[in-house]
Amino acid sequence: MTKTTEVASVKTHRAVTSRRRTKASGTSHPQGRRTWGQLLRRATPWLFLAAPLVLLITFTYVPVGNMIYYSFTDWDGISPDRSFTGADNYVQIFTRPELFRVFFVSFYYLAASVAQIAIALYFATVLSFDLRFRNLFKGLLFFPYLINGVAIGFVFLYFFQDGGTLDSVLSWFGADTDHAWLGDPESANTSLAGVSVWRFTGLNFVLFLGAIQSIPGELYEAAQLDGATRWQQFRHIIAPSIRPVLSLSIILAISGSLAVFEIPYIMTGGATGTSTFVIQTVKLAFQFNKTGLASAAAVVLLLIILLITWIQRRLVPDEKVDLV
Repeated sequence: MTKTTEVASVKTHRAVTSRRRTKASGTSHPQGRRTWGQLLRRATPWLFLAAPLVLLITFTYVPVGNMIYYSFTDWDGISPDRSFTGADNYVQIFTRPELFRVFFVSFYYLAASVAQIAIALYFATVLSFDLRFRNLFKGLLFFPYLINGVAIGFVFLYFFQDGGTLDSVLSWFGADTDHAWLGDPESANTSLAGVSVWRFTGLNFVLFLGAIQSIPGELYEAAQLDGATRWQQFRHIIAPSIRPVLSLSIILAISGSLAVFEIPYIMTGGATGTSTFVIQTVKLAFQFNKTGLASAAAVVLLLIILLITWIQRRLVPDEKVDLV
């Protein structure tokens, strides 16, 4: 009887132990699956960001780092040998007149940028109201921005040449057409800046128009009921609303005036005093094989743009405008 009891108790103990092990194993697997699922959910955003981050680092930050390194050397872009020259390249940029003179050419394009912002803002404001054929005018204003810069350069090269389209149009009004529009620095830079106005006004126009159209229509209705004129609507409703976009356009205008390349390179090749900072940098690197000096020039341009952006952000900080 005792042996039978002992055998039964042993079997009972084994059964209880087996159930506990089964329960323990059954609860461990779902917990492991939950842990793996949490890790996967946390890692999913980084997996989506991995490819863009790799591309950004490979094609942006690594080249910028190499450019900064080359700016302190005398590398010619071909030879594997290069020697460290310190800040000599930067000293040359600011002390050699032929290298520093290109900064003054940017003032032509900066003035043109002011003109194109004013023109774009005017047409965006006018065409935001209910006018006939406004969609047609929107397309006409934006179309030049869609054209390739090289094609624009060749078109206006024939437009400004002696006996070209501009001379023919002026002759219809009896004006003197004996003038080389691309022959002297002043008229050439003015002509090239005018081309940039024609091309980039559409970009600013679209930015301003999008910002203006996002303003609630109830504000215009309330202003009309109060007897506000168009100018008062622009001053008190439109202008405060588009301030962030206007700030963006100013930054794009300043950086664009310093980085002009396509149109002057195609039309004049940088001759007759029309060489811009970017054209000079390209020539230093690929024509004169002074990659170190060209890298220093590119770093200077980058620092100038960053400085202007910082100053603009300090002077005109982003503000939340609540018009409702």
